[in-house]
Amino acid sequence: MEWSIQDVARLAGTTSRTLRHYGELGLLTPSRVGGNGYRYFDQDCLVRLQRILLLRELGLGLPAIAEVVNGAQRDTVAALRTHLDLLEQERERIGRQIESVKTTLRKTEEGEQLMAEEVFDGFDHTQYEQEVTERWGREAYQRGDRWWRSLSDAEKAAFKQRQVDIAKAFAGALLAGLPADDDRVQAITQRHFDWLSISPSPTRGHFVALGEMYVADPRFTDAYDRHGTGTAVLVRDAMKVFAERNLND
Repeated sequence: MEWSIQDVARLAGTTSRTLRHYGELGLLTPSRVGGNGYRYFDQDCLVRLQRILLLRELGLGLPAIAEVVNGAQRDTVAALRTHLDLLEQERERIGRQIESVKTTLRKTEEGEQLMAEEVFDGFDHTQYEQEVTERWGREAYQRGDRWWRSLSDAEKAAFKQRQVDIAKAFAGALLAGLPADDDRVQAITQRHFDWLSISPSPTRGHFVALGEMYVADPRFTDAYDRHGTGTAVLVRDAMKVFAERNLND
Protein backbone atom coordinates (compact mmCIF):
# COMPACT_ATOMS: atom_id res chain seq x y z
CA MET A 1 0.00 0.00 0.00
CA GLU A 2 1.21 3.50 -0.81
CA TRP A 3 0.19 7.01 0.18
CA SER A 4 0.59 10.25 -1.75
CA ILE A 5 2.76 13.03 -0.34
CA GLN A 6 -0.37 15.07 0.44
CA ASP A 7 -1.89 12.16 2.38
CA VAL A 8 1.30 11.58 4.35
CA ALA A 9 1.64 15.28 5.17
CA ARG A 10 -1.96 15.39 6.41
CA LEU A 11 -1.63 12.23 8.50
CA ALA A 12 1.69 13.31 10.03
CA GLY A 13 0.56 16.85 10.75
CA THR A 14 3.28 18.41 8.60
CA THR A 15 3.54 19.89 5.08
CA SER A 16 4.38 18.55 1.64
CA ARG A 17 7.17 21.11 1.49
CA THR A 18 8.72 19.69 4.65
CA LEU A 19 8.56 16.15 3.25
CA ARG A 20 10.22 17.29 0.03
CA HIS A 21 12.90 19.02 2.11
CA TYR A 22 13.51 15.76 3.97
CA GLY A 23 13.89 14.09 0.59
CA GLU A 24 16.44 16.66 -0.57
CA LEU A 25 18.47 15.94 2.57
CA GLY A 26 18.30 12.19 1.98
CA LEU A 27 16.24 11.69 5.11
CA LEU A 28 13.05 10.40 3.49
CA THR A 29 13.18 8.98 -0.03
CA PRO A 30 9.80 8.19 -1.61
CA SER A 31 9.19 4.56 -2.49
CA ARG A 32 8.07 5.63 -5.96
CA VAL A 33 7.78 8.71 -8.13
CA GLY A 34 4.90 8.55 -10.60
CA GLY A 35 5.09 9.52 -14.23
CA ASN A 36 3.36 12.76 -13.28
CA GLY A 37 6.16 13.54 -10.81
CA TYR A 38 4.03 12.83 -7.74
CA ARG A 39 5.78 11.17 -4.83
CA TYR A 40 4.40 8.09 -3.10
CA PHE A 41 5.41 6.54 0.21
CA ASP A 42 5.04 2.93 1.37
CA GLN A 43 4.85 1.51 4.90
CA ASP A 44 8.62 1.52 5.40
CA CYS A 45 8.66 5.22 4.54
CA LEU A 46 5.97 5.91 7.11
CA VAL A 47 7.92 4.08 9.81
CA ARG A 48 11.03 6.08 8.90
CA LEU A 49 9.07 9.35 8.99
CA GLN A 50 7.71 8.40 12.41
CA ARG A 51 11.28 8.09 13.71
CA ILE A 52 12.23 11.42 12.14
CA LEU A 53 9.30 13.22 13.75
CA LEU A 54 9.96 11.61 17.14
CA LEU A 55 13.59 12.75 17.00
CA ARG A 56 12.46 16.25 16.02
CA GLU A 57 10.28 16.35 19.12
CA LEU A 58 13.39 15.54 21.15
CA GLY A 59 14.94 18.71 19.77
CA LEU A 60 17.54 17.06 17.52
CA GLY A 61 18.69 18.92 14.43
CA LEU A 62 18.27 17.38 10.98
CA PRO A 63 21.97 16.44 10.56
CA ALA A 64 21.85 14.50 13.84
CA ILE A 65 18.59 12.83 12.80
CA ALA A 66 20.16 11.80 9.50
CA GLU A 67 23.01 10.20 11.41
CA VAL A 68 20.57 8.22 13.53
CA VAL A 69 18.12 7.01 10.91
CA ASN A 70 20.71 6.33 8.21
CA GLY A 71 22.97 4.57 10.68
CA ALA A 72 20.14 2.19 11.58
CA GLN A 73 20.24 0.77 8.06
CA ARG A 74 23.95 0.00 8.25
CA ASP A 75 24.36 -1.20 11.81
CA THR A 76 21.46 -1.39 14.25
CA VAL A 77 23.65 -1.57 17.36
CA ALA A 78 25.82 1.36 16.30
CA ALA A 79 22.71 3.37 15.43
CA LEU A 80 21.17 2.69 18.82
CA ARG A 81 24.37 3.76 20.55
CA THR A 82 24.35 6.99 18.56
CA HIS A 83 20.68 7.47 19.41
CA LEU A 84 21.40 6.91 23.11
CA ASP A 85 24.30 9.36 23.03
CA LEU A 86 22.12 12.03 21.43
CA LEU A 87 19.33 11.41 23.92
CA GLU A 88 21.78 11.78 26.80
CA GLN A 89 23.01 15.05 25.31
CA GLU A 90 19.40 16.21 25.07
CA ARG A 91 18.77 15.17 28.66
CA GLU A 92 21.81 17.18 29.75
CA ARG A 93 20.57 20.22 27.80
CA ILE A 94 17.09 19.98 29.32
CA GLY A 95 18.69 19.65 32.75
CA ARG A 96 20.54 22.92 32.13
CA GLN A 97 17.29 24.57 31.07
CA ILE A 98 15.62 23.42 34.28
CA GLU A 99 18.46 24.80 36.39
CA SER A 100 18.36 28.04 34.38
CA VAL A 101 14.65 28.52 35.09
CA LYS A 102 15.18 27.64 38.77
CA THR A 103 17.94 30.24 39.00
CA THR A 104 15.80 32.85 37.28
CA LEU A 105 12.87 32.11 39.60
CA ARG A 106 14.99 32.21 42.76
CA LYS A 107 16.81 35.42 41.86
CA THR A 108 13.61 37.11 40.73
CA GLU A 109 11.87 36.23 43.98
CA GLU A 110 14.85 37.41 46.05
CA GLY A 111 15.42 40.57 43.99
CA GLU A 112 18.92 39.56 42.90
CA GLN A 113 20.57 40.68 39.67
CA LEU A 114 20.32 38.15 36.84
CA MET A 115 23.11 37.38 34.40
CA ALA A 116 22.08 36.83 30.77
CA GLU A 117 24.19 33.66 30.64
CA GLU A 118 22.10 32.22 33.48
CA VAL A 119 18.80 33.06 31.82
CA PHE A 120 19.59 31.39 28.50
CA ASP A 121 21.79 28.48 29.51
CA GLY A 122 20.70 25.30 27.75
CA PHE A 123 18.47 26.94 25.14
CA ASP A 124 19.23 25.81 21.58
CA HIS A 125 18.39 27.83 18.45
CA THR A 126 18.54 24.72 16.20
CA GLN A 127 15.11 23.63 17.44
CA TYR A 128 13.71 26.23 15.01
CA GLU A 129 15.66 24.93 12.01
CA GLN A 130 12.66 23.44 10.23
CA GLU A 131 10.43 26.45 10.89
CA VAL A 132 12.99 29.00 9.68
CA THR A 133 13.68 26.90 6.57
CA GLU A 134 9.99 26.69 5.73
CA ARG A 135 9.39 30.42 6.30
CA TRP A 136 12.47 31.97 4.69
CA GLY A 137 14.40 29.20 2.92
CA ARG A 138 17.37 26.97 3.63
CA GLU A 139 19.94 29.65 2.80
CA ALA A 140 18.47 32.00 5.41
CA TYR A 141 18.74 29.35 8.11
CA GLN A 142 22.29 28.36 7.16
CA ARG A 143 23.43 32.00 7.06
CA GLY A 144 21.96 32.66 10.50
CA ASP A 145 23.31 29.39 11.88
CA ARG A 146 26.86 30.15 10.69
CA TRP A 147 26.68 33.63 12.20
CA TRP A 148 25.36 32.35 15.54
CA ARG A 149 27.98 29.62 15.82
CA SER A 150 30.73 32.15 15.12
CA LEU A 151 29.88 34.10 18.30
CA SER A 152 31.48 33.56 21.66
CA ASP A 153 29.27 32.76 24.66
CA ALA A 154 29.61 36.37 25.82
CA GLU A 155 28.59 37.71 22.40
CA LYS A 156 25.56 35.39 22.31
CA ALA A 157 24.48 36.57 25.74
CA ALA A 158 24.95 40.20 24.72
CA PHE A 159 22.85 39.68 21.58
CA LYS A 160 20.00 38.16 23.60
CA GLN A 161 20.25 40.88 26.21
CA ARG A 162 19.89 43.53 23.48
CA GLN A 163 16.52 42.01 22.54
CA VAL A 164 15.37 42.08 26.15
CA ASP A 165 16.46 45.72 26.53
CA ILE A 166 14.62 46.69 23.33
CA ALA A 167 11.46 44.89 24.45
CA LYS A 168 11.58 46.70 27.79
CA ALA A 169 12.01 50.03 25.99
CA PHE A 170 8.92 49.35 23.89
CA ALA A 171 7.01 48.40 27.05
CA GLY A 172 8.09 51.67 28.66
CA ALA A 173 6.87 53.60 25.64
CA LEU A 174 3.52 51.79 25.84
CA LEU A 175 3.23 52.63 29.52
CA ALA A 176 3.94 56.29 28.71
CA GLY A 177 1.12 56.25 26.15
CA LEU A 178 3.37 56.98 23.17
CA PRO A 179 1.94 56.16 19.70
CA ALA A 180 3.77 54.03 17.17
CA ASP A 181 4.75 57.01 15.01
CA ASP A 182 6.23 59.00 17.90
CA ASP A 183 9.88 59.87 17.30
CA ARG A 184 10.87 58.21 20.58
CA VAL A 185 9.14 54.96 19.61
CA GLN A 186 10.70 55.12 16.16
CA ALA A 187 14.13 55.50 17.79
CA ILE A 188 13.51 52.24 19.64
CA THR A 189 12.37 50.68 16.37
CA GLN A 190 15.65 51.76 14.79
CA ARG A 191 17.45 49.86 17.54
CA HIS A 192 15.27 46.85 16.78
CA PHE A 193 16.03 47.11 13.06
CA ASP A 194 19.75 47.34 13.78
CA TRP A 195 19.48 44.29 16.06
CA LEU A 196 17.85 42.31 13.24
CA SER A 197 20.32 43.51 10.60
CA ILE A 198 22.91 40.84 11.28
CA SER A 199 22.92 39.68 7.63
CA PRO A 200 21.50 41.23 5.54
CA SER A 201 19.23 44.10 6.58
CA PRO A 202 15.51 43.23 6.31
CA THR A 203 13.53 44.58 3.36
CA ARG A 204 10.31 46.54 3.88
CA GLY A 205 8.14 43.47 3.26
CA HIS A 206 10.21 41.25 5.51
CA PHE A 207 10.24 43.79 8.34
CA VAL A 208 6.47 44.34 8.19
CA ALA A 209 5.77 40.59 7.97
CA LEU A 210 7.99 39.98 10.98
CA GLY A 211 6.07 42.60 12.94
CA GLU A 212 2.79 40.90 12.05
CA MET A 213 4.22 37.60 13.29
CA TYR A 214 4.98 39.17 16.68
CA VAL A 215 1.22 39.48 17.16
CA ALA A 216 0.06 36.38 15.26
CA ASP A 217 2.47 33.90 16.88
CA PRO A 218 1.90 33.49 20.67
CA ARG A 219 5.57 32.67 21.24
CA PHE A 220 6.66 36.07 19.94
CA THR A 221 3.74 37.84 21.58
CA ASP A 222 4.72 36.40 24.97
CA ALA A 223 8.33 37.53 24.49
CA TYR A 224 7.15 41.16 24.35
CA ASP A 225 3.95 41.14 26.38
CA ARG A 226 5.75 39.71 29.40
CA HIS A 227 7.04 43.25 29.83
CA GLY A 228 3.55 44.74 29.51
CA THR A 229 0.36 43.55 27.86
CA GLY A 230 -0.03 45.14 24.44
CA THR A 231 3.69 45.65 23.85
CA ALA A 232 3.73 43.27 20.87
CA VAL A 233 0.99 45.27 19.15
CA LEU A 234 2.95 48.50 19.62
CA VAL A 235 6.08 46.82 18.21
CA ARG A 236 4.14 45.63 15.16
CA ASP A 237 2.64 49.05 14.49
CA ALA A 238 5.97 50.80 15.03
CA MET A 239 7.73 48.40 12.64
CA LYS A 240 5.13 49.13 9.95
CA VAL A 241 5.62 52.89 10.34
CA PHE A 242 9.41 52.49 10.29
CA ALA A 243 9.29 50.31 7.15
CA GLU A 244 7.07 52.77 5.27
CA ARG A 245 9.35 55.67 6.16
CA ASN A 246 12.76 54.10 5.75
CA LEU A 247 12.86 50.79 3.86
CA ASN A 248 12.65 49.65 0.25
CA ASP A 249 11.20 46.42 -1.09
